[in-house]
Amino acid sequence: MTTALYTHPDCLVQITPLGHPERATRLKVVAEVLEDIDLDRRAPPLGTDADVLLVHEADYLARIRSMEPESGLKQIDDDTYMTPGAFNAAMRGVGGAIAAVDAVLAGEVANAFVAVRPPGHHAERNKAMGFCLFGNVAIAAKHALDHHGLSRVAVVDFDVHHGNGTQDLLWDEARVRFVTTQQMPLWPGTGDASEQGAHGQIMNRGLKPGSDGAAMRALYESDVFPWLEAFSPELIVVSAGFDAHIRDPLAQLEWVGEDYAWLTERICDLCPRVVSVLEGGYDLQGLGEGVRAHVQVLTERGHG
Repeated sequence: MTTALYTHPDCLVQITPLGHPERATRLKVVAEVLEDIDLDRRAPPLGTDADVLLVHEADYLARIRSMEPESGLKQIDDDTYMTPGAFNAAMRGVGGAIAAVDAVLAGEVANAFVAVRPPGHHAERNKAMGFCLFGNVAIAAKHALDHHGLSRVAVVDFDVHHGNGTQDLLWDEARVRFVTTQQMPLWPGTGDASEQGAHGQIMNRGLKPGSDGAAMRALYESDVFPWLEAFSPELIVVSAGFDAHIRDPLAQLEWVGEDYAWLTERICDLCPRVVSVLEGGYDLQGLGEGVRAHVQVLTERGHG
C-alpha cells in the first residue's frame, strides 16, 4: 500500500505579519521536499461544524468564524492571526485529519501525512493560541473513537513546544493515551510530569535545552514506548512538529533529520496505522529535513 499526502492551496491563503515564524512558505518547502516521493496525493475536504464540535465548544466555533476579517489582519491573541480565508484553511486541517483517519482505517492507504496550516496542538477547548485555531489531532483521535468504534488510540506529540491544546481537549478521554515530549522550560510553560489527565492517560516528559537526539532516544526507549506498547494502540495520531531541529529559531534542542527518521520508525513499530499531522517547524531547511525524513519512513513502511 501507499502513503497518502493531504494538502491544499487554501492553506497558503492564511497570511501572517512580516517576520512571523508561521508563514505560508513553510508549506511550499514541504511540497518541494516531498515532490519526488511516490505518494497518494489527495485534497483534504473542508471539515464540518460537527467535526470541530467533537472537542471544541459551540460558542468558540462561532467566535472563530466571526473573527475572520474581510480584509487585512485580525489579531486573535499575542501571536495568532486571521486573514481572509483563514477559517477555510483551518477547516481544511480538520477535514484533512479526519479524511486521513478514514482512509487509513478503511485500508485504502497504509498511513498518511497531513500537510496543513495553521497548526493545531495549542488550540484549547475555548481558546485560540500559539498560531492554532482548531485541535486537528484531537479531533482526528475523537473521530476514530466515535465514528470508527476504536477503543485505543494513541496520540504522540514530538513538537518542541508542549501540546497544551491537545492535552486540554483530551483531558477526560480515557480511550486515548496522549504522550507529549517538549523542551522545558519553554513557552507555553505547561507540560509538567504531574499533568496526567483525568484517567492517568496523559504522559508529559521534558527535555533540557541543548539536549540532542541521543537524549530523545533514551527518553522514548526507557519511558514513552513501554507505556504506549502496553496500551496496544489500534491507531496512532502524530502531532509532527519539526521545531526540535537544531536549526530552529524558537527553541534550543539539537535534533537532526536522522532523529526524526528513527522516531518515525519506532512509532510505526508500535502500530502500522499512523496518521501524522504537521505542527511546528520554523527554520525552512530544518523543516524540510525533518519532514522528508519522516515521510520517507512512512512510505517505506507503507510499501513494506
